Amino acid sequence: MTQLRVREAALFLGVSEDTVRRRVEKGALEAGTDAAGRMVLDGAEVARLARDLAVAPDVPGTASSARNRFVGLVTDVVMDTVMAQVELQCGPFRVVSLMSSEAARELELAPGAVATASVKATQVVIEAAPVARTDGDRP
Repeated sequence: MTQLRVREAALFLGVSEDTVRRRVEKGALEAGTDAAGRMVLDGAEVARLARDLAVAPDVPGTASSARNRFVGLVTDVVMDTVMAQVELQCGPFRVVSLMSSEAARELELAPGAVATASVKATQVVIEAAPVARTDGDRP
């Protein structure tokens, strides 16, 4: 079982450490202690909560086959005569897209605009982070 410290859970949930502690106090999250006596949370439970909290806003009039959609605010647009680099802040995630300058102008992308990044790829690389181990766990 993967155990997360309060700081790590807060980071993954996009909330403060105090918010995580309040959720534990209210019984919305179950916590235990590790061998050092520090509060830890079950990684699977934090993952379920993260999924429940990650509800994308409904954008009327849009339909797509892409299931990986990130709604956010445009934070930067770097454009030359041919290409544009558009940066979105989607909650805690930064998404960067390269597109034609023509497309960026037609979409009127500028800092502060609301936009949706749709990701549909044939390959997605997932990297595992080091796992916090409990006493007695062996690699």
